[in-house]
Amino acid sequence: MTPRRVRTDLVRQYVITGGRNRPSRNTHTLELVTLVTATGDRPVAELEPEQQRMVRLCRGGYLSVAEVAGHVRLPVSVTTILLADLIDSGHMVARKPPPVARPTDLDVLEKVLDGLNNIL
Repeated sequence: MTPRRVRTDLVRQYVITGGRNRPSRNTHTLELVTLVTATGDRPVAELEPEQQRMVRLCRGGYLSVAEVAGHVRLPVSVTTILLADLIDSGHMVARKPPPVARPTDLDVLEKVLDGLNNIL
């Protein structure tokens, strides 16, 4: 009988999140396109290594949750839990993406173009 192998990638993710499969609080709804950035005024020494990497990565500006997950090479589900913890601790802030723009009425665009042509 062959000994059964344990998938270390699953165990590690479970350990990284402290056994959680969702953020501790539901105060932050983080979507793939939610933008996050580091506040820069909190010490990072007490954070887990993955969280330290996220804070350092986001010090230069806003990144989406999907981008952070890609850079730190963690699943989005794990990244979301860690980012929510960082937001709760004040290390990061989140900004909702801008709403989807509505298509412009073609009639309005034609009137603007006509007006510009009359001026020129």
